Amino acid sequence: MTSPEQHIQRIDAIAARARILPVITIEREADILPMADALAAGGITVLEVTLRTSLGLAAIRLLAEQRPQLCVGAGTILDPQTFRQAEEAGAQFIVTPGCTDELLQYAVGRDIPLLPGVATASEIMAAYRHGLRRFKLFPAKVCGGVEALKAFGGPFPEVRFCPTGGVGPDNLNDYYRLDNVMCVGGSWMLPKAALASGDWAAVERLSREALALLESH
Repeated sequence: MTSPEQHIQRIDAIAARARILPVITIEREADILPMADALAAGGITVLEVTLRTSLGLAAIRLLAEQRPQLCVGAGTILDPQTFRQAEEAGAQFIVTPGCTDELLQYAVGRDIPLLPGVATASEIMAAYRHGLRRFKLFPAKVCGGVEALKAFGGPFPEVRFCPTGGVGPDNLNDYYRLDNVMCVGGSWMLPKAALASGDWAAVERLSREALALLESH
């Protein structure tokens, strides 16, 4: 059984590799590989594939089989059942929009690391009791954004976050400059128009530009 410390180390390694974690929703099966390839060509090799559509698990399975050089996680995990399904599909980490005690208890006993979503100090404390110290702040902008993260830094000095929701090129570095931010999540490098038309060159360009914003950090 993986210890809480080992989970933290694994999440830290994933976050350090990611820097920017794209939140991916698959609408068409044909998009799975070219989208992942475009992101990777732009330098983004850690992907959060959400289960917001019925293609999420199939996408994780395909990427695990065909693109093993990528680090693919599952997002929008809501319960132990979908956690288990994502793990069986080949997900290397799990991301949730929030956290329940049932889900936290299940995750503690698994080898795959969990990045649970939190929005309040109480939620952080509930997960803290299970040994968790790494969280997704979601929805970051609605929760108070940069100011919320600064405030959380006082009572939770060991905790680090991946803010997601309302993060984009205009405020990316405002988040990334904070000591308790390990990476940021977003989907601005995957605009709907580019996905609809299969403009993978645009996805690659936007990915590269996003990472370039962080070059000084």
